[in-house]
Amino acid sequence: MVSSNSGGKDDSPRDGGDMEADPSASESCLFSEGEKVYAYHGPLIYEAKVQKVEFRKGEWKYFVHYLGWNKNWDEWVIKDRLLKFNKENAQKKKALTDDQSTEKNTKSGRSTQNKPKSSNDAKADKEDTKNNATRGKKRKVQSGVEEKDKGSSEKLMNIEIPLTLKKQLVDDWEFVTELGKLVKLPRTPNVDNILKKYLEYRTKKDNKIAESIGEILKGLRCYFDKALPVMLLYKEERKQYRELVIDNVSPSTVYGAEHLLRLFVKLPELLAYVNMEEDASAKLQKKLFDFLKYLEKNQSSFFLSTYDGSKSYSDTDEE
Repeated sequence: MVSSNSGGKDDSPRDGGDMEADPSASESCLFSEGEKVYAYHGPLIYEAKVQKVEFRKGEWKYFVHYLGWNKNWDEWVIKDRLLKFNKENAQKKKALTDDQSTEKNTKSGRSTQNKPKSSNDAKADKEDTKNNATRGKKRKVQSGVEEKDKGSSEKLMNIEIPLTLKKQLVDDWEFVTELGKLVKLPRTPNVDNILKKYLEYRTKKDNKIAESIGEILKGLRCYFDKALPVMLLYKEERKQYRELVIDNVSPSTVYGAEHLLRLFVKLPELLAYVNMEEDASAKLQKKLFDFLKYLEKNQSSFFLSTYDGSKSYSDTDEE
């Protein structure tokens, strides 16, 4: 009941006034719609396909789909994130993947803020030498089977949500879906403020700079910004999101504890794609629970007791 789905990601450039009529005056378009490319995401490179191309604010932007991954990861990127699909860049992709694997052998479970590595990347590299006529179809089938097997065979991380926060989630659901009321935005404190407050709290309590906590909080912020338009909004909130989160504004500077708490319902599903040792997973689980206890402790100051109900956002329009 507490989970939600936005019905599709909607973070494309929307303001027609920002579109430039004559892009030829600035720079040439390096990639075209339908072109297969390599795309940087975090420290690694993935195979992707350009789905849309737009010229906005003096530069070309490309909407890419990462091949073999759920469309929820689709995003707009600039040219610096893309590489031509050729042998030279294939070697660069392989080298980065090998380096990352070596680092993980010495530092397991290091970061949760990068895009999870596909379980069939190694097989995909081997398939590069196979017949192109059969390669795409075969890889698509393998990806679907492996992701299904992974989801069914691996146990999801159990993130225990305190009872008072569970009630908060239920109230949140009722306000939005049953009463047609929305969280008044922007929120104070916002997600960024809350994460910074928690880092200060842990640093003071531990009497030292909690670097590992800082990395986890960066990961939470990254997951929140990425997941909010995809899986943390009810349909009644989509119009509000489109009107307030514009021009590359980070959702974590607009939304507050109400939507941050929804992320913890989805985190086990998201973290299932992260290659993490059992010990590192247990430590992360413990630290996430500590953060939830901090939210519970500050529930009266972080969460709204009632929602706005502004009709300016209540009339939802399906895309």
